[in-house]
Amino acid sequence: MKKSLLAFVLVCAVCAVWAVAQEPAAQQPASPAAQPQAQSQPSAPAQQKKEIKDPAEYNAYVNAMGQANPAQKAQALEAFLQTYPNSVMKEDALELLMAAYQQAGDAQKTLDAASRVLQANPNNVRALALLAYSYRAMASAGGPQMQDNLAKAQQYGQQGLQALQTMKKPDNMTDADFTKFHNETGAIFDGAVGFAALQAKDYAAAQKEFQEAVSWESQPNIADIYPLATADLEAKPLNPQGFWYVVKAAMLAQGPGQQQILDYGKKKYIRYHNSEEGWAEIVAQAKASPNINPPAGFTVTQYIPPSPAEQAADLVKTKPPAQMSFAEWELVLSSGNQQAADTVWNAIKSKSVKLGANVISATATSVQLAGSADDFDDKKADITLTMGKPIPARLTPQVGALMQFQGTLTSYTPTPFMMTMTEGVLLDKNGNPASTAAPAHHPTTTHHPTH
Repeated sequence: MKKSLLAFVLVCAVCAVWAVAQEPAAQQPASPAAQPQAQSQPSAPAQQKKEIKDPAEYNAYVNAMGQANPAQKAQALEAFLQTYPNSVMKEDALELLMAAYQQAGDAQKTLDAASRVLQANPNNVRALALLAYSYRAMASAGGPQMQDNLAKAQQYGQQGLQALQTMKKPDNMTDADFTKFHNETGAIFDGAVGFAALQAKDYAAAQKEFQEAVSWESQPNIADIYPLATADLEAKPLNPQGFWYVVKAAMLAQGPGQQQILDYGKKKYIRYHNSEEGWAEIVAQAKASPNINPPAGFTVTQYIPPSPAEQAADLVKTKPPAQMSFAEWELVLSSGNQQAADTVWNAIKSKSVKLGANVISATATSVQLAGSADDFDDKKADITLTMGKPIPARLTPQVGALMQFQGTLTSYTPTPFMMTMTEGVLLDKNGNPASTAAPAHHPTTTHHPTH
């Protein structure tokens, strides 16, 4: 795991590890030889305080806690856990070990320690948060283990959300600190589950999880806001709130990433709205607002393109059939608007026309062609051309090549669209019939040397 993953500050920030900093209760002996005595129960506590009864165990634990050097602290904690594997402080010691390895920069041992915490307590929120965060970060880095890391991020995220539901506030934690801890770990868990959903293109689930993650956070976090924008803008149907979040994400980005995020949002906006009108206003509004979430009623009007039948009607009103391109003929004839189709077909049928189209397949007597760009991209023929004379082998057009030809418009089928043309003639680059005559063969003259 890359060292950058250790930006997850286990002790002081995101996870606010509070319990491990508390020294356990112990019966202090009157002299080194004295035996520990049972401690009476406190009166009705919210949680029973952990107590080490063996002075040697107590001293070993306190000594390990007191190590300032993270590597030495980890070593002392490992020794404590080996000597006292069933200690009442086992879970706390493992949490401290997890923190020590994290501070020492040992990523793998940090994850291993977190897994050991879960063996002691499957609902330990701090260990679950570290694992969910770390595996999400590793998955975002890609690599051959990406799918496995995604699965683990999702697993620990879901497990963490379950654990939060039953987590109780300790006596030694203030309400404010507990709320902060709860919300920040909740954001980690929802973010991990949302990231796995986004990678699986489950945009509805990703929207839900990232919206929850953003709602938990007290400070804007691009790691959740930008994926939320992506989930909104890639969903079908698109969620217009994504335009607000993409601007907010750009505001948090650094360097060229800021403009790249804005360009992505603008491109999606133009496709959705059919123009960039209003985009600048959204950018300005989002930048001026102190709120992460869009204001109530925020929306963007979606452009609904006219139906093919409506497009056909408009086209025949504005353009004579003889001036239309082949793609426009195809649009009208396949639109379902029979009146518009009849208008165009009656004007062009039986006409001999010159066209250029891309070859899908070819024989000496027949060529399958794509006359529109969409059909060429799909490698689908929309013209069947029957040649007036067989094409010589040397002139047979290559698949994918642009072929210039002349043919007579004979018939068509609207769905799937196919135009049938006959009396096909190959044309040269000047639009003239290509010569199909075989090249002339001249007799070979043998020159004999003169003696």
